[in-house]
Amino acid sequence: MSAEPGPSYAPKNILLTGAAGFIASHVTSRLIKNYPNYKIVALDKLDYCSSIKNLQSCLKSSNFKFVKGDIGCADLVNYLLVAEDIDTIMHFAAQTHVDNSFGNSFEFTTNNIYGTHVLLEACKVTGRVKRFIHVSTDEVYGETDLETDIGNPEASQLLPTNPYSATKAGAEMLVMAYNRSYGLPTITTRGNNVYGPNQYPEKLIPKFILLAMKGEKLPIHGNGSNVRSYLYCEDVAEAFDVILHKGVIGHVYNIGTQKERGVLDVAEDICKLFKLDPKEAISFVQDRPFNDQRYFLDDQKLKKLGWDERTSWEDGLKMTMEWYTKNPNWWGDVSSALHPHPGVSMIAQSSDDAWFFQYGHTRLTRELSVSNGSSGLKFLIYGRTGWLGGLLGKLCEDQGIVYEYGKGRLEDRKSLLEDIRRVRPSHVFNAAGVTGRPNVDWCESHKVETIRTNVVGTLTLADVCKDQGLLMINFATGCIFEYDKEHPQGSCIGFKEEDKPNFTGSFYSKTKAMVEELIIEYENVCTLRVRMPISSDLSNPRNFITKISRYNKVVNIPNSMTVLDELLPISIEMAKRNCSGIWNFTNPGVISHNEILEMYRDYIDPKFTWVNFNLEEQAKVIVAPRSNNELDASKLKNEFPELLSIKDSIIKYVFEPNKKT
Repeated sequence: MSAEPGPSYAPKNILLTGAAGFIASHVTSRLIKNYPNYKIVALDKLDYCSSIKNLQSCLKSSNFKFVKGDIGCADLVNYLLVAEDIDTIMHFAAQTHVDNSFGNSFEFTTNNIYGTHVLLEACKVTGRVKRFIHVSTDEVYGETDLETDIGNPEASQLLPTNPYSATKAGAEMLVMAYNRSYGLPTITTRGNNVYGPNQYPEKLIPKFILLAMKGEKLPIHGNGSNVRSYLYCEDVAEAFDVILHKGVIGHVYNIGTQKERGVLDVAEDICKLFKLDPKEAISFVQDRPFNDQRYFLDDQKLKKLGWDERTSWEDGLKMTMEWYTKNPNWWGDVSSALHPHPGVSMIAQSSDDAWFFQYGHTRLTRELSVSNGSSGLKFLIYGRTGWLGGLLGKLCEDQGIVYEYGKGRLEDRKSLLEDIRRVRPSHVFNAAGVTGRPNVDWCESHKVETIRTNVVGTLTLADVCKDQGLLMINFATGCIFEYDKEHPQGSCIGFKEEDKPNFTGSFYSKTKAMVEELIIEYENVCTLRVRMPISSDLSNPRNFITKISRYNKVVNIPNSMTVLDELLPISIEMAKRNCSGIWNFTNPGVISHNEILEMYRDYIDPKFTWVNFNLEEQAKVIVAPRSNNELDASKLKNEFPELLSIKDSIIKYVFEPNKKT
């Protein structure tokens, strides 16, 4: 379907639901100001996070009418559509705070799904509405891979991960169904995080600003590495203006920005505005039951309608801070909203049935499996949002191994000890680490962040595990070597586990080599050197095969590589065997880029072509050089004789299952 603007639409009478809430109030104010010929009927039940004060600039306008009421009341909605001759609905009303959805998910179902259904049915029955704009969220896509620089386009699959986003996805399905079944003229929007004046302070930015004003700690869930994209409220109001007038019926529009910030970065920026020391002002608290690492949108479709982000992060944050400084009591007593929301361990003290539905069954099942199971295995895994960490969790589920993901920050010893006391693991897996976004070039300009996680964090975890008598399986990298005189390319002489790293071309590799030299002193650590990881999931942008099949040009050099489908299960077996020391964690032998692409062509796409270039040409388009080497995998092969060569493993685990030709 075309993303070009449709014929210009001119509404007459707009019903705007949830109008006294944050985003909707800015949209309402803009429409009242810019379009005096439109009549705006604002419907809001004035829940805890909405206020008539948000609409004070509209109250005296002759083209504005406020109605206090609930979208779940079918009689009221039907009456308004007829009595006010509504031809356009902009549906903002919803419960939106993720933390609250973990504690009272049924309320989210009632508001977000049932409320939307009432509106849609009223539109169907009255037959008056010419445009229904349904406001959804970026969270319906689920979390975005940290490694990719490609945002979710509007056609992406919906994979919500929390009760809030699940109800928004459910509401979207109803909107889609009414569009297809009854021809209802719907448009759906999915937006990134919005910030600005008069936002209820349960949300991150106003919460941190008010806490900073009070001189209190800024609490961050988990380790603060979660990434979000933030848009200033006036820019978002303009986006809805554009979609209202130029959007195409039946389409979805992402309202997003390519500029991202970690939660910790946001806290530090607010500290700067208030001249606070981040080390003193920021505290880390227990994470949510599940906290998506990143939401990243493709915003090109909306830009083709003529919209673009106008407000810089620095200007928007400053204007927001100034508004809250001038209006500290706008929301009255919000002390309860400023506290970090209770995590699972705190909620566990409650006998509330809702908690048991949310968490009790899973925890009970795990505890029973530990007490009754014969294996006695329980893994604590770090790197939940990473590729390896996610695959490890799935493998544990497939094998019936009890596991939990760590919530602590690797460089925070206290939080690691809390994880171990909470989980009581038999083994610890470290699949966390900074590899760069979208690649290792990122590390060249973020050296402190890279050191903090890859060096300090890894060593701290190893030391904590040693004190607690635990074996730590540490996923490292083999990208710390390069072909040299003793190990020339094509010689079949690979670097052994005891060889000293000789590649310092990238800062990422430097940190990994540094850790290896130190962590060898810890007898409780099993270090697995992974190289150019490959998996059967050819849609994953981290998959080495996926990467090179998308490159404009590739170098053609033989390398050792790791087929995860074969080797990750072996890492679990190594934990069971209590293996330690350094291991080259690659399939035996080497394979060149061209050999992989030839197989890709033969098995997947017969029309696939590629272009080679040499290392000198490659150096012009990358910041840091890349490692090329062969690792000697004989130690691993001796321990696991069934281990396949790299070529055979790629064919068996990747190309045969994905064969299309």
